[in-house]
Amino acid sequence: MTANPTPRPSGPFGPAAFQLVLLRRMADFQPDLADEARRRLGASLADQREANKRWQAMVRSPRSRGALARYRSVLGPPESTGQRRIGDLECEALLWPLPLWPDLRFEVLAAPDGAVWNEWLVRAPGARGPVLRSPDDLLPWSATVDEVARAFAPVRPMEGTAPTRWRLAFAARDRPCVAEFTYGLLQRVSFEDTGRSAP
Repeated sequence: MTANPTPRPSGPFGPAAFQLVLLRRMADFQPDLADEARRRLGASLADQREANKRWQAMVRSPRSRGALARYRSVLGPPESTGQRRIGDLECEALLWPLPLWPDLRFEVLAAPDGAVWNEWLVRAPGARGPVLRSPDDLLPWSATVDEVARAFAPVRPMEGTAPTRWRLAFAARDRPCVAEFTYGLLQRVSFEDTGRSAP
């Protein structure tokens, strides 16, 4: 897999640097996978720290134009847009490709006033998702929140341990499980009856 070179700290903050930000959060669960992906981007740990520092500065800047404008500035024009209904609310779904995950898209759900309701990785339209029959199929980085929720319904959403994290509780083969996600991508599964975690 070939990815765009990572811009140096003085260069523009684009998709490659944004991927480093995602990897920094995923490294909390899967440090080996995140480290391998960082190397595929041709980035050092110092590059990753700098990318995260710049991203946090953009997020917290009092001159920030808002989350949706920030994503457009960093990722460019979306690959596709469409309307999405969530309950009684109508929102716009914007999708961007990221080189590290060619079968996924970074999705931003925005309200009519431009406020961002959600931002995470989803399966790309037309891409084949994983076959999920048992917890053994829930490998790190293999599935998205929606895919796990459909495969193991009914699920119970749980509060994440950080703003970029999600958790789903469900039963599989009479075993209570909790799947944990970062930016919508599966990181690990815990089995509450044993305390054992999948890799």
